[in-house]
Amino acid sequence: MNNYSKGFLYFICAVSAMGGLLFGYDWVVIGGAKPFYELYFGIADSPLMQGVAMTTALVGCLVGAMVAGAAADRYGRKPLLMLSAVLFTLSAVATGLFNDFTLFNIARFIGGIGIGVASALAPMYIAEVSPAEIRGRMVSLNQMTIVLGILSAQIVNMLLARDTSVAESQAWNVEWGWRWMFWAETLPAALFLVMSFFIPESPVYLKLRAAMGDSGDGSFVATKEPSPSAGLKELLQSKYARVLLLGLVIAVFQQWCGTNVIFNYAQEIFVGAGFDVDGMFINIVITGIANVVFTFVALYTIEKWGRRTLILIGAGGLGLIYLTLGTCYFLHMTGFAMVALVVAAISVYAMTLGPVTWTLLAEIFPHRIRGIAMATCTFALWVGCCTLTFSFPSMNAALGSSGTFWIYSGICICAFIFLWNRCPETKGKTLEDLEKELVK
Repeated sequence: MNNYSKGFLYFICAVSAMGGLLFGYDWVVIGGAKPFYELYFGIADSPLMQGVAMTTALVGCLVGAMVAGAAADRYGRKPLLMLSAVLFTLSAVATGLFNDFTLFNIARFIGGIGIGVASALAPMYIAEVSPAEIRGRMVSLNQMTIVLGILSAQIVNMLLARDTSVAESQAWNVEWGWRWMFWAETLPAALFLVMSFFIPESPVYLKLRAAMGDSGDGSFVATKEPSPSAGLKELLQSKYARVLLLGLVIAVFQQWCGTNVIFNYAQEIFVGAGFDVDGMFINIVITGIANVVFTFVALYTIEKWGRRTLILIGAGGLGLIYLTLGTCYFLHMTGFAMVALVVAAISVYAMTLGPVTWTLLAEIFPHRIRGIAMATCTFALWVGCCTLTFSFPSMNAALGSSGTFWIYSGICICAFIFLWNRCPETKGKTLEDLEKELVK
């Protein structure tokens, strides 16, 4: 599929995966800024407005994911990655700059579009430039940069948040601290934009352009071979139903397994476990470190254990952990035991569902529908994330932390049963072999 040297392959995959780093940072930074911008904008007592602030970027993700597939097939993978870098940069500057709540949300929406585009394009691009024997590890590199972005946001938030027990420091947090949490993203976003100029276009996209009769000047000439790229109408054909259902379930389950509420609603989760705001920031960094460590584990296990084994471990393991965590909340347990269970959940997710989801989505679809299928599944993933994030405060208020995590446990168990029956092993197989196996 490509003739890149190993060093250059790692370089272009690392640059592409920088979209993942910004995705992780932009996605999680708002959790640390939340206690302060809520006071600044006067929404600390408004659950509805809190949900709006937390969800606006996710709505942008839906838009970005929705347009990414068709745009990538028309304009190429590289220009779309560059566009996401521009959107990340604009959002980072504007979010911290605006004093109006509506403009704040518009800036978050722009950043969300960048996340949606990057989350759909980066793993697909990496899968298309990587040879089969290391494809899983290379796509997992994208997940590694996501968790590094998450950890970076958690550390930046902790370092910028001054002692909340001192009135002057709390005032600084409310006026400036949350702004600098968003502004810190500007430097890596600009670096991503510059470095994206030095990566080549995907060889799969170039092959598609050649088959479509690209004349080289942006126009097309007639060819006897039909266009190898497809739209939504073809994606919905019966022959793709099995693989599309699998992709949609994997994508939505990665969100509705419940782990991501720990990042977005860390304040509620750790305060509910008996910690103050300062203790919350420390525990958040602990979970971030566990996230990075076990994503490293995934880089080595994904090619040895296989995708199917890891995703089943993730579904089953999280189901048991959340069952235990919900029981502990029901019994009003606090302290170290609760942190240990949260860290265990993050660790299991980091070495299974986190990287394996993106790897499987990048592998299971035929090249003819890969762009639109990847965009559709990424759109479904962000619908799952959006509904999960928006529903958690209401679920937590109505059912308590115990009932909420019991529901997540039930979802994980149901997903385990589905994946046991439907998820194939893709390890070591070429994309062409997988197409023959999964589309009949």
